[in-house]
Amino acid sequence: MKNYATIVGLIITLIMCSLASSIQAQADKLQTATPLKELTIDLGSGVTMEFVFIPVGSFMMGSSKREKPLHKVIISKPFYVGKYEVTQEQWQTVTGDNPSCFKGAKNPVENVSWEDCQIFIAKLSEKTPGRQFSLPTSAQWEYACRAGSTNDYCYGDGEGKLGDYAWYSKNANKTTHPVGEKNPNAWGLYDMHGNVWEWCQDRDQDSPTLFRVIRSGSWGDDAFDLRSADLGWNAPGIGRNYCGLRLVMAVETP
Repeated sequence: MKNYATIVGLIITLIMCSLASSIQAQADKLQTATPLKELTIDLGSGVTMEFVFIPVGSFMMGSSKREKPLHKVIISKPFYVGKYEVTQEQWQTVTGDNPSCFKGAKNPVENVSWEDCQIFIAKLSEKTPGRQFSLPTSAQWEYACRAGSTNDYCYGDGEGKLGDYAWYSKNANKTTHPVGEKNPNAWGLYDMHGNVWEWCQDRDQDSPTLFRVIRSGSWGDDAFDLRSADLGWNAPGIGRNYCGLRLVMAVETP
């Protein structure tokens, strides 16, 4: 009887150990499958690039002021978006050159065309195997900029607080400024309003043929052009000293 009790106890112990191991394995798998809220990519030479996780959801895109009428857009796949606009030191680390007019390592790169951005993305992908980068679509950009807001700007309506969030015609002194010096939006993204316009991957159906969308407004624009819904467009082969980029990165699936 004593031996029987010992055997039963041993069996129970083995079962409990097996269950604990299985539970831990499932927890480890779940932790691995859950995307990090922020992710840092090492570009080498002490230069990094930070990304913020953007969840799935829906929002009302556009406005009644100048853009297309408000319409519901569903973001069906999560993605990462650059916490900051791509800087000159990041661009130079990846490509070996810096075409910017307003020099500054931490300033956003500008004077780059949409086509230049595609070359940058290809070289960045070579440096970081397994990562999928691109420019944001116009919908991804506006969704990230709004960060759940429905107003003209990420913080609300009216120009009163815009200077706390953006470099634009009233405070930029006709130049770009280092990224991240103003307040972020609710999702932790900086300079979504102002500093430099940001290239998007797609084109707007109302734009001239083949032109690509740009978003955010810049150091030289008035408040109206910095609204979350505002968009412009440029020819893809031309760089401007008011136009840069912000990247999106695909979420890795387990």
